[in-house]
Amino acid sequence: MEPYKKAEPIAEVLKRGEGRATVRGWVHRKRVLKEKIFILLRDSTGVVQLVLPRDRFREAEDLNLESSLVVTGSLVREPRAPGGVELHVESIDWAYSGEPYPINEDAVAADSEYLLDVRHLWVRSRKMQAVLKIRHTVFGAIHEYFRRSGFYEVHTPMFITAAVEGGATLFKVDYFGQPVYLTQSSQFYLEVLIYSLEKVYVVAPSFRAEPSRTRRHLTEFWHAEMEMAWAGMEDAARVGEEVISHVVEKVLEERQDELKLLGRKTEYLERAKPPFYRVSYDEAVEILRRRGVSINWGDDIGADEERALTLEFDKPLVLYGFPEKLKAFYHRNDPRRPEVTLSFDVLLPEGYGEVIGGGERIYDERELVDKIKRFGLDPRDYWWYIDLRRYGSVPHSGFGLGVDRLTMWITGADHIRDVVPFPRDVRRTTP
Repeated sequence: MEPYKKAEPIAEVLKRGEGRATVRGWVHRKRVLKEKIFILLRDSTGVVQLVLPRDRFREAEDLNLESSLVVTGSLVREPRAPGGVELHVESIDWAYSGEPYPINEDAVAADSEYLLDVRHLWVRSRKMQAVLKIRHTVFGAIHEYFRRSGFYEVHTPMFITAAVEGGATLFKVDYFGQPVYLTQSSQFYLEVLIYSLEKVYVVAPSFRAEPSRTRRHLTEFWHAEMEMAWAGMEDAARVGEEVISHVVEKVLEERQDELKLLGRKTEYLERAKPPFYRVSYDEAVEILRRRGVSINWGDDIGADEERALTLEFDKPLVLYGFPEKLKAFYHRNDPRRPEVTLSFDVLLPEGYGEVIGGGERIYDERELVDKIKRFGLDPRDYWWYIDLRRYGSVPHSGFGLGVDRLTMWITGADHIRDVVPFPRDVRRTTP
């Protein structure tokens, strides 16, 4: 048997705390003293301190950071060691030294563009490992919530011909001589599927050709979207607050160690329970004016305004009732107040801002065609979307949730790039 196949996960070894053990992993830190060599060995489950007598393991002096190792030894309780246990090495069963590791502490402290250039290596860091584990829990919890709530998972195309969010942000692709685009959202296809399955969701990438360099924008991002038949704006908002609450609850339950490693304080996360605050667009304008923000009714509430608004609240809020011109054509106008739409955003506290955009969709054919024209669009480009309203249309609503933005808030990250393994923005397509 290959020696690495006998190894136990480090977390299990630390939990046991006694006896002999074989572990495998990568050199995270190394100190060479007069008589001993101390190595922090990491795997996907944790970190254990190795103690090697220098006179017996001279080869260990040449191990660079991120060298891979398989060692066997005896476990000894040591309160000063990570996890309170160290492994006194008796044999090095396998080793791959590798070249000097190019990421040093100066680069980490600077958090420079260099860490993005070497992202293929930086994902090995304990910080990125913690983020990736939290991200794993976030995605799993999203699926868990929707499935237990009676939604069917579906899959939708990445190549599209009709814009959902506006033609200016579409990535154009040559599709065997025909122009098509990378999807901005799966919404239109989800609306198709509600007439079969009633409650549907998808978790998939979306693409926006936005030349934005803000801390919360990427050109490729993960979208959790849902649509449901026989539902209005408030029904969708309720699902939105429930899924966020469920995700946060799961992270708090499963990822305390990772949150601590990231230095994330959890007070705001612990308060993210339904119902979220409800704030109308009209009320938001008044709040912002009181905070000294120059804004008129009908102006967009952008990132700066969202930040100012969310600092007024200690948990997420549902911002609803946007003027018609601020939302896409498919949002139904409020019959009682036609100048505003039955649309909403969910804003995260601490200045993080929008994480969900959604609302009630237009279900009447004539109303939809009229609004498409009012927005200066050609109904022929949306023929199959309009077709849905000709055969048994029903009231329906839905939303899109930015999973990367949600993970950014949960981890307390300063930039959305910090929570994505291989971020894509206006400047970066590698590694």
